[in-house]
Amino acid sequence: MANPTHPNVGSLTITSPSLDRQSPQLEKSPIPPPPPSFAAAPRFPPEKLQGQASSPSIKTPNVLSPPNGAKTGSPVPHLSTPPGPPVFTSPVRPAAIPFRTSPASPQPVAFSSVSSLPTSSPPQFSNGSFELQHQVSDGIEQADPVGESPFVLFSAHKVLKQKKQANVPSLGFGALVSPGREVSTAPQVIQRDPHHCQSCGAYANIYCKILLGSGQWQCVICRNLNGSDSEYVATSKEDLRRFPELSSPVVDYVQTGNKRPGYVPVSDSRISAPIVLVIDECLDEPHLHHLQSSLHAFVDSLPPTTRIGIVLYGRTVSIYDFSEDAIASADALPGDKSPTQDSLKALIYGTGIYLSPMHASLPVAHAIFSSLRPYKLNIPEASRDRCLGTAVEVALAIIQGPSAELSRAGVIKRSGGNNRIIVCAGGPNTYGPGSVPHPFSHPNYPYLEKTALKWMENLGNEAHRYNTVVDILCAGTCPVRVPILEPLAKASGGVFVLHDDFGEAFGVNLQRASSRAVGSHGLLELRTSDDILVTQVVGPGEEAHIDTHDTFNNDTALYIQMLSVEETQSFSFSMETKGDIKSDFVFFQFVIQYSNVYQADISRVITVRLHTVDSISGYLQSVQDEVLAVLIAKRTLLRAKNYSDAIDMRATIDERVKDIALNFGSQLPKTKLYKFPKELSLLPELLFHLRRGPLLGSIIGHEDERSVLRNLFLNASFDLSIRMVAPRCLMHREGGTFEELPAYDLAMQSDAAVVLDHGTDVFIWLGAELAADEGRSAAALAACRTLAEELTELRFPAARILAFKEGSSQARYFVSRLIPAHKDPPYEQEARFPQLKSLSTEQRTKLKSSFLQFDDPSFCEWMRSLKVAPPEPS
Repeated sequence: MANPTHPNVGSLTITSPSLDRQSPQLEKSPIPPPPPSFAAAPRFPPEKLQGQASSPSIKTPNVLSPPNGAKTGSPVPHLSTPPGPPVFTSPVRPAAIPFRTSPASPQPVAFSSVSSLPTSSPPQFSNGSFELQHQVSDGIEQADPVGESPFVLFSAHKVLKQKKQANVPSLGFGALVSPGREVSTAPQVIQRDPHHCQSCGAYANIYCKILLGSGQWQCVICRNLNGSDSEYVATSKEDLRRFPELSSPVVDYVQTGNKRPGYVPVSDSRISAPIVLVIDECLDEPHLHHLQSSLHAFVDSLPPTTRIGIVLYGRTVSIYDFSEDAIASADALPGDKSPTQDSLKALIYGTGIYLSPMHASLPVAHAIFSSLRPYKLNIPEASRDRCLGTAVEVALAIIQGPSAELSRAGVIKRSGGNNRIIVCAGGPNTYGPGSVPHPFSHPNYPYLEKTALKWMENLGNEAHRYNTVVDILCAGTCPVRVPILEPLAKASGGVFVLHDDFGEAFGVNLQRASSRAVGSHGLLELRTSDDILVTQVVGPGEEAHIDTHDTFNNDTALYIQMLSVEETQSFSFSMETKGDIKSDFVFFQFVIQYSNVYQADISRVITVRLHTVDSISGYLQSVQDEVLAVLIAKRTLLRAKNYSDAIDMRATIDERVKDIALNFGSQLPKTKLYKFPKELSLLPELLFHLRRGPLLGSIIGHEDERSVLRNLFLNASFDLSIRMVAPRCLMHREGGTFEELPAYDLAMQSDAAVVLDHGTDVFIWLGAELAADEGRSAAALAACRTLAEELTELRFPAARILAFKEGSSQARYFVSRLIPAHKDPPYEQEARFPQLKSLSTEQRTKLKSSFLQFDDPSFCEWMRSLKVAPPEPS
């Protein structure tokens, strides 16, 4: 990992996670490129089964829950979903862009499009700074709220003072930031200009020291003394509590209509951004039937003020006209080349209506979907002409409308939220710009593929410039050539999702994609104490070129341009210390600037103070195992660009566990085994799940699925990320309650029903004995289904929910994700899976005989193979 220091933040290099390539670094780039994307998960509850039990309660005697209080899942009201039995999508989901800081020395940061941005903060300056001695109000905080912000989760709540100890690479230190996360208690709102440090640009905050007589405040980042225009003049510390920024670590500065013309404080203003559906018309009848059902349900779910457009593509592009009542009428453009300006003018300035509010066009939309017909030519799915690129260009032009003329002149129209193009694709882009030939054997295929990748990325950048997000939802059995299409979604700030078919799961994601935006025009700033160096950023953004030195001479902040601002995504920051720390605290200030869906400008300021310690034991006790595991996983997945890399990354996980034991553990007497530190007892098991699960293991077979899943994970929020790393296992009990158990194969008890939540997939397993009892199995299945829907209600992409019986072929998906603890001796089984003690001797014998023997090691066997003793269960 590179740790460059740089005086200014320059441009970042974006590396696409799905492609084994990296764009050249730009000249001014001290920080590697950050990835883009936030997804606010729309509330689209799954359909309840008949006879479903009411919301089941969960007993958690041995719950593996994050010490920081992050929620794993919660019941949410159910909305209607597309009809029909549940359909299950592949585990792969949207693409993500990571950032990666440039390994060079005093250079600007580089961002990696795979969602890893190794960045390093420029040197911090203390010019003119000094310690306040008297007449000072220390920070007016009462209890230190460190680590408790729902927007920022640190891997530890303390920082080691000694550089050599703090920078042990196997453990690492960092934070997960979720700029668009929805929280139950919103931050305090301030409707005035903030007070900035005149030296570094930091915001006044709860930890600042304040001279009560003059109102001057000392910056916690650079220690510069600043004026407040006498606003902070007070007779006592208590008087300062009336200022939200001085009494809370998280505040929102809001600039609304009185300062920005055009602001409309009406609830419906959030619906102003249009949605254009771009639909593949080269589908066979079964797929088309499912797609039509999903589309009908989708338009029925839209608010009446939402403007919608419908575009079909095959060999030509058909743009549907809503001016005809209850009739499907369309204008057509050729798909073999990009549309000319003349043809677009004729379209936009003609008599047709191509964007229409749902309250006026719902019958027409239903008529259009009903008029779709299956593909009739006898041509294989992969070889059919699809001009997806041209269709997206046309959709973008429709959204821009007449304002496109101004946009081309350099004046970009600002709307109240992200416009959205949703592509429903059933096969690869094989015709027109951005396409690749049908056969891979084409003599010029490598060159054409390279050209297509660049064209798609440029189109995505163009869409982002016009504040339009392109989501690509693929379904069916035809390979869509993910590497070609991903750059389009990624560069625009959208997502790329694979599904098994166009059924229920596709319909759920269609609805959630359309309503998930939190805001647009996002910019993330990070300022840290002099002692801290940012070494890598992974997430959905790219480096922003912000020159603030005319205003703040010593601004060393890291700036990240967010491609979209959405709830279900996050940035991970890896950090190191520059030297031994002398002070008792280090400070971090995150600022998220964005425009919300009501067109108000928000600046969310989050300031965190962490204690510094000399004691290694004290530091280890403050480590948040699950946050640390997610940070490690994101750094690891960033390098796992293909299956071969994934195998190599499993070896790095092994080395990491050994190194942590060597540096922070102790050697057991009379043995060569090292004892893993007891303070980190959960970490090894989380990493074991990572190395054998779908992210690094062999569960997923197709490289397209692996690529999409990896990109989703690199940009995912903490809640989704931790579930993708380590599944959550819940056993159904009588009365509709659930008991949380370790995710071991010992949970596969023949008289039980088990729910396994693995983030993008939720599995319901029914034991053979339970399944034989029709009444009990129906009740258990209904309760499990309800729980699965509640756990995943706000996730985007929606998790596929798969139910099966013990011994069925599909049960292998479930078994492969559980740790094979049946191979361990009984005393270790009982120590790590205490529920076994409640089984009778007959039941335990029956359970033992149900397992098949194979070579996959158990967790304890894996640890001992690394010459490390397994930690005692917590």
